[in-house]
Amino acid sequence: MTQAPSVDVHRPKVEFFDLAELTNTDPKGFVRPVERYHVEPWGLYMARTSDHEQFHYIESWLLPDLALRATVFHYYPEHQRDQDYYLDLGEFGQVEPQRWKSVDHYLDILVRTGRETELLDVDELLAAHTAGLLTAVETQSAIETATRAIDGIAAHGYRLDRWLESLGVTLTWK
Repeated sequence: MTQAPSVDVHRPKVEFFDLAELTNTDPKGFVRPVERYHVEPWGLYMARTSDHEQFHYIESWLLPDLALRATVFHYYPEHQRDQDYYLDLGEFGQVEPQRWKSVDHYLDILVRTGRETELLDVDELLAAHTAGLLTAVETQSAIETATRAIDGIAAHGYRLDRWLESLGVTLTWK
């Protein structure tokens, strides 16, 4: 019997979004300047430059009612990836009038518009639950959120925008 590869177990990644200060504090505590925030009834949009080696710009929508964060990474040409949207699953919401918070629940979904979705990091979710970093309720919620999103996107021709619009959510990007 082969043994499953070990998974690096880590606490859920937490980020903060300060609208008044125009900053985004990443999971490692680095405070990054934000170019633009925009609030809609269904969520928060953020756009900022990035000092990442593979991408130079990031746009995200935090969608609290859907337990999703939809992101477009603007990759450098030599690091292009076969994905249009990257969906994080977790808890996203306003914690103060000018401050939002995200708590990542490990699962991610890649959306390749018009073709497919791909669920990532199931091993991380299960390892986090086993280590007591997520409750059974949080783990089940992540799985249900992933299932709902994958089914919804597939039912709309693998188009994230069409699925979200069917729910009354219209996202705009730079």
